[in-house]
Amino acid sequence: MTTFDCVIVGGGFTGLSAALEITASGRSCVIFESDDAVGGLASGFDVGGYELEKFYHHWFTSDHHITDVVRQIGKSDQIVTRPSKTGMYFSGDFYRLSTPLDLLRFRALPFLDRIRTGIATLSLRGIKDWKKLESVTAKSWLESTFGRTSYKVLWEPLLVGKFGEYADEVSAVWFWKKLALRGASRGKQGGEQLAYYLGGFAQLARDIAARVAAQGGEIRTATRVLSIQPGEAGQLEVKTASGTVSARTVLITTPLPIAADLLENAVPAEFSMQLRRVRYLSNVCLILSLDRSLSETYWLNVNDPSFPFVGIIEHTNFEPPESYGGKHIVFLSRYLPPSEAVYRMSADELLEYAIPHIQAMFPAFDRTWINAHYVWKADYAQPIVERHYSKYVPGLDTPLQGVKIATMAQVYPEDRGTNYAVREGFASAKRILSSLSAID
Repeated sequence: MTTFDCVIVGGGFTGLSAALEITASGRSCVIFESDDAVGGLASGFDVGGYELEKFYHHWFTSDHHITDVVRQIGKSDQIVTRPSKTGMYFSGDFYRLSTPLDLLRFRALPFLDRIRTGIATLSLRGIKDWKKLESVTAKSWLESTFGRTSYKVLWEPLLVGKFGEYADEVSAVWFWKKLALRGASRGKQGGEQLAYYLGGFAQLARDIAARVAAQGGEIRTATRVLSIQPGEAGQLEVKTASGTVSARTVLITTPLPIAADLLENAVPAEFSMQLRRVRYLSNVCLILSLDRSLSETYWLNVNDPSFPFVGIIEHTNFEPPESYGGKHIVFLSRYLPPSEAVYRMSADELLEYAIPHIQAMFPAFDRTWINAHYVWKADYAQPIVERHYSKYVPGLDTPLQGVKIATMAQVYPEDRGTNYAVREGFASAKRILSSLSAID
């Protein structure tokens, strides 16, 4: 039986970054990825001869972990930074909200509420001890910080649109970090700056994987891990659908409930329950390939409860249409429990469901604009960050010696994102290398 210094379960950006560090040190490492490609939620698919992410992606200019990994693989020249045009649809009108001046012009709020919102947003950077917010819900914190009017117009629709029936349970920490992160990515004129990787995030994942392979690592796609158990002589036994390997250490990067399944009977029941304690929402993403643009906005928050998607992301208002053969790419995203009827719709059903809503928002829109449409779905897409989240979310270590867990549910107080996936991958690799050195 083959023995590796480290087996990594999952070929998303956490697993890839960890493998990059581990193989750079000369250690043997293999990644098992159940999908047929690396990249996780950032993996790509074909849109008429061009590649696009299954779920929309970018990173902020303040995200230094992902720029570090790009630099490490020698691809810094592939990073492009562009201004982001953001906006909001509210009560039948479109508003641009890219700069502080846009906020002052935001007629949906009374003038004094606009001033209060601007001052409150600037003050968020001064919050250093996020643990003081852990006992507070996002709703109560937003109301007290921005005022009830601003909450009703700006924040409640986004909170409910994202978390639905769980909105009142979400911690203030989650919302605070979202707002603080966006504020840290603004340019000198106050406008938001975002970054992208030429060729897309799927290409970045492949480029990292290529460096891992060049450093001696293995990546086995289309290979599902079935279980992880204690083996002989202190080793770990990793059973996959295509065979079993032995490992000195294992890093699990799957969602926590899947990690619980992999460790079934190998860890105490209490720990399995802790892994299953974090609740998740799924995501359904309808992607339209159009022959023209919907608007000039990249990221449009929809503050209208009658619209069934939380946002409209017109990707080609950020990455040019020329990258996709002149096609205009639009993502319509919705977070929801997998039990909802919308999640079970086929691509054609979801398109028919969405078209009347799009036409209500964009009266000129016609289905003849559509070249093609696609739907991607993901379970465990968004952890539900409740109050006192830090007290029940598991850490890196597990009761099974040599096994560690690093997932997007554990990046708290930050929320998901490739930048934090890279950060956790690097941190996990450091701990794994240290433990291997201690064993030698």
